[in-house]
Amino acid sequence: MSEIERESMEYDVVIVGAGPAGLSAAIRLKQLDADLSVVVLEKGSEVGAHILSGAVLDPCGLDALIPDWKEKGAPLNTPVTSDNFYVLGPAGQLRVPNFPMPPLMNNHGNYIVSMGNVCRWMAEQAEEMGVEIFPGMACSELVYGDNGEVKGVVAGVFGLEADGSIGENTEPGMELHGKYVFLSEGVRGSLAKEVIAKYDLSHGHEPQKFGIGMKEIWEIDPAKHREGTVTHTMGWPLGSNAGGGSFIYHLENNQVYVGFVVHLNYKNPHLFPYMEFQRFKHHPMVADLLEGGKRIAYGARAISEGGYQSMPKMVFPGGALLGCSVGMVNVPRIKGNHNAMLSGKAAAEAAYEAISAGRSSDELTSYETEVRTGPIGKDLKKVRNVKPMWSKWGLTASLVFGGLDMWTNNLFGFSFFGTLKHGKTDAEATEEASKHKVIEYPRPDGKISFDRLTNVSFSMTNHEESQPAHLHLKDAGVPISVNLPKYAEPAQRYCPAGVYEVVEKDGKPEFVINFQNCVHCKTCDIKDPSQNITWVTPQGGDGPNYPNM
Repeated sequence: MSEIERESMEYDVVIVGAGPAGLSAAIRLKQLDADLSVVVLEKGSEVGAHILSGAVLDPCGLDALIPDWKEKGAPLNTPVTSDNFYVLGPAGQLRVPNFPMPPLMNNHGNYIVSMGNVCRWMAEQAEEMGVEIFPGMACSELVYGDNGEVKGVVAGVFGLEADGSIGENTEPGMELHGKYVFLSEGVRGSLAKEVIAKYDLSHGHEPQKFGIGMKEIWEIDPAKHREGTVTHTMGWPLGSNAGGGSFIYHLENNQVYVGFVVHLNYKNPHLFPYMEFQRFKHHPMVADLLEGGKRIAYGARAISEGGYQSMPKMVFPGGALLGCSVGMVNVPRIKGNHNAMLSGKAAAEAAYEAISAGRSSDELTSYETEVRTGPIGKDLKKVRNVKPMWSKWGLTASLVFGGLDMWTNNLFGFSFFGTLKHGKTDAEATEEASKHKVIEYPRPDGKISFDRLTNVSFSMTNHEESQPAHLHLKDAGVPISVNLPKYAEPAQRYCPAGVYEVVEKDGKPEFVINFQNCVHCKTCDIKDPSQNITWVTPQGGDGPNYPNM
């Protein structure tokens, strides 16, 4: 595609992704200098269409960026009123008291929100300040300058033939050049992945770790609704099969967010994260809440969980990685949106300073320093050992030692454990199927639990079917020749949207990719044990259309 002649447009800063990080950067740039030219490119059909998060929002990022957000009508409508934590067994639950938990685990002062709606509101603020925002514009390529620096992106390619070639209806897109390019694509973005590899940004850092988060919105019986209540659980049904847990957040209008996270470093390739989520909803505590209710939306998204020690170098010649492109989630708090906003603000300040000094296309080292030593670094450093403890020692030990570690970090700024390592990538953690038992899952009942394809219809996902598949196999033979005999081809199970199937054709197994189902979660790119699947962006506007996620 790079040999095509394209028109180009010049900006001071080009931002890829209209999530909390990218929009914060755009807003802060305009606050610093209204004359800076800033463009935000978003692959979703509208801002917020691809945003999926829990979410309980710590407003500290918004406080720093737009202190009068309340007066400006930010959609933070449901303050947290009650915080519950349970360890589940198959038929009951044990309430973990709040008092032994370190203060950082307290949700007082936080809000239950739709991050999609928060981003829609932030986009309005940005546009009022003169930021150009183009939804439906997928960024499919990076543009490099003569010295190997990133100088822009290619956006808006439409109408490619199914084999990827140019046809008579192909729109070649445009090049958008910037003095600096910010990549805020969220978890495992395709351009960020390319940049991290090209400039070896992960050198000297632990591998990034991930989870798969699945979420449904339910309308429940008003008699059972407790607006402002936040509940987290661990334990059943995952047990020793995988790390993870659930969240249940009561927002306004008798609605509840029900979510489930499975850490992707699980060993057993027979594990089926989506079905673990569906089974979880049949726990008596959860089933009682949902009975008589109605599921109105579904979605899924990978979560970066590596934390402090897994953050790669964030700057490269000509640009920076923001938010979840770096991995800024505080795992025990299950929060990263506040850090994403702070990272966007910090990147904007570094770029403003550089542009004011007449610089461009270099490394914004002051941004990296601010992230690692400022509020983001301090937030993540305190909890850096919780995830590796969980992975190495299991749930009970990690609750005890993780709690102790967070307390010593909080009170004294040190850890008895130093900084623990993650070790393997999530793909490398997958063991051969012969070492593990097949897990039998109950059939969904269609009332509380649902099959994948039915649920995917509630994500409003759509892809133009004549375009090239955006899920690329490095070697088309690997799924059947390697992954099927060795790992029972786990793509059939780890995908929360039913994209991958093994079917029989002429008496032989065949690997099928139903890319139209893809909700852009990126799990396949992360968990495939052969690292044979590469997720790239489809044409702009395609994918899920989340209403209030």
